[in-house]
Amino acid sequence: MNLKNNYFLFRHGESKSNKEEFVSSWPEKIYNPLTSKGTRQVKRVIKKLKKENIDLIFSSDLLRCNQTAEMIAKELNLKVIFDKKLRERDAGILNSKSVKEWHHFLNGTDGIFYKRTPGGENIEDIKNRIKDFLSDIEAQYENKNILVISHGHPLLVFWGITNNFSEKEFISNKSKPKNAEIIKIKKQYEPRTEFSTGPAVADRITGQYKNKKHNKYLIIK
Repeated sequence: MNLKNNYFLFRHGESKSNKEEFVSSWPEKIYNPLTSKGTRQVKRVIKKLKKENIDLIFSSDLLRCNQTAEMIAKELNLKVIFDKKLRERDAGILNSKSVKEWHHFLNGTDGIFYKRTPGGENIEDIKNRIKDFLSDIEAQYENKNILVISHGHPLLVFWGITNNFSEKEFISNKSKPKNAEIIKIKKQYEPRTEFSTGPAVADRITGQYKNKKHNKYLIIK
């Protein structure tokens, strides 16, 4: 997929739900702010973002992303555009339940792609709303550096859409962004034909790691 813009896919800093291992989608039934660690992670990455000439910031409106986005926007002197299409995967009746219960319901890697909890989403549902988001942005902007602040599953899907992942690759891919990690997707690249050729597509920038390879992508602190 050829793109007119550069995208920086940023997963929010560590939140209460990450630390205490509970599921948090919309509506947020449990107060779920960034932890002190999450705040530090975001601050470290801001130093890198200042060098990337970010033009626009789009973010999920869930609290952990809202806090992450506002921290970054303040330092970059930009405004945040909040978009519901960037929200975390809807967990339905398992929203606010333990991660253990969530994994038990999914029952394996295939379940991550196909299964929906009652009232919730699967990966195909997320693909539809991320495609809508990407289509809207590509129609409105060109040659921009766009920061997209969201959650693990939507960002994995965004990455997959721009790399033309097959269903098998979505199911097998375990490279969901970590907290405060960015995947930089460059405009006007040729789609890779094999999953292993990913390093030609994106760089990974994180506030957690330093100068080492991770999941075949370059990580820069």
